[in-house]
Amino acid sequence: MTGFKYITYTSDNGLITLTLNKPPYNVLDIEMMEELNNALDEAAKDESAKVLMITAKGEKVFSAGVDVMDHTPDKVVLMIEVFHGILKRLMVFPLPTVAALNGSAMGGGCELAIACDMAVATEETKLGQPEIKLGVFPPIAAILMPKVMPLARAMELLLGGNLIDAQEAKSLGLLNRVFPRATFEQDARAFVEQFLVQSRVALMYTKRAIREASGKPFFEALFWVEQTYLKELMSTDDAIEGLNSFMEKRKPVWKNK
Repeated sequence: MTGFKYITYTSDNGLITLTLNKPPYNVLDIEMMEELNNALDEAAKDESAKVLMITAKGEKVFSAGVDVMDHTPDKVVLMIEVFHGILKRLMVFPLPTVAALNGSAMGGGCELAIACDMAVATEETKLGQPEIKLGVFPPIAAILMPKVMPLARAMELLLGGNLIDAQEAKSLGLLNRVFPRATFEQDARAFVEQFLVQSRVALMYTKRAIREASGKPFFEALFWVEQTYLKELMSTDDAIEGLNSFMEKRKPVWKNK
């Protein structure tokens, strides 16, 4: 897809990459966020896709967050609508999503990262939500941070507004992996490769099961997952191919349907 001013959109053997392209800080203004919404809509329609990765240009900052100038009373309603549109799209995106943090993620940049299913980062990356220092709070982080880390630590980060380093973020569950800067692009690609070799339909049904079961009582979640498994997944070509290839001791040839 072409025509974007502030992001680049690439598709390569099942991997769709959206790259924030407004260095050095990749500040998210309304125009750039509208582009991200459009790109996510296109990515969700791509039947060849298996994984969505969001990364950024630059060496030190993934994104410094939403433009402060768009928080003024005359723009804040539109800003929230457009920014939260991105995060809503990520939350319902049908395939695995990975934030590849080439540098620090602050404010809305951090929210963008934690709205993805997984995240990897460079060793120098710092993450945090400094909004409290401006007299406001980050709505998405207020919802998601307590889901992935102990409540007391989420409280400290949201109420104190301080940044944490990549290793601490990994220990808290905000990051899956931390890589050296020198090999970050290769390491991030290797991380997503483990998903790219899988069946597209299996990825979709597995993600749906995880998302839909989350937060439900066990037996309610189990009933829903069983129905999905038996009535939907097992009717796909790839489920049969996966089982047959295992019994025939060969690599599966996915039809992605």
